[in-house]
Amino acid sequence: MVNAILQEAEARMQKAVENLRKELGALRAGRANPALLERITVNYYGTPTPVNQLARISAPEPRLLVVQPWDRNVLPEIEKAILKSELGLTPTSDGTVIRLVIPQLTEERRNELVKVARKKAEEFRVQVRNARREANDKLKSKEKSGEISEDEARRAQEKVQKLTDNYIQNIDKILAAKEAEIMEV
Repeated sequence: MVNAILQEAEARMQKAVENLRKELGALRAGRANPALLERITVNYYGTPTPVNQLARISAPEPRLLVVQPWDRNVLPEIEKAILKSELGLTPTSDGTVIRLVIPQLTEERRNELVKVARKKAEEFRVQVRNARREANDKLKSKEKSGEISEDEARRAQEKVQKLTDNYIQNIDKILAAKEAEIMEV
């Protein structure tokens, strides 16, 4: 019973850390990363479809992304979708592939991106803390109903706190790595 509560809390915390990795992966730093295009959807024969399901995305150079669609008819749609996105990238097409040159970031833009990364990290810290709070509430209700003893509840709450501290620390490490990547010239 207590283990189920702990496992559920840990699963939610783990999911928050994984989602932070995805969110920060899609945040544009100074170098090309295929994850930048993950959120872009293309109108493919009337169906919104992610770009990575329609094309192979590679980063042959640190400042270049190459999008090679499997169906050449969708090339103009991919270009439109990239232009409409908030990435601020201009695609160049030669009829078979789309090249995206990632421009050098200005100092001001880097600082903005760091703020965005910190804000996202804080959102996921809140998710981890919410998982802790809900687990502690469940433990307290089990204690009040007499299903577990006061000592068991206290030990379980200490374990939940250790889990929380561990996952918050993971979030901080991920954020520090992303900040270093963004600030790298």
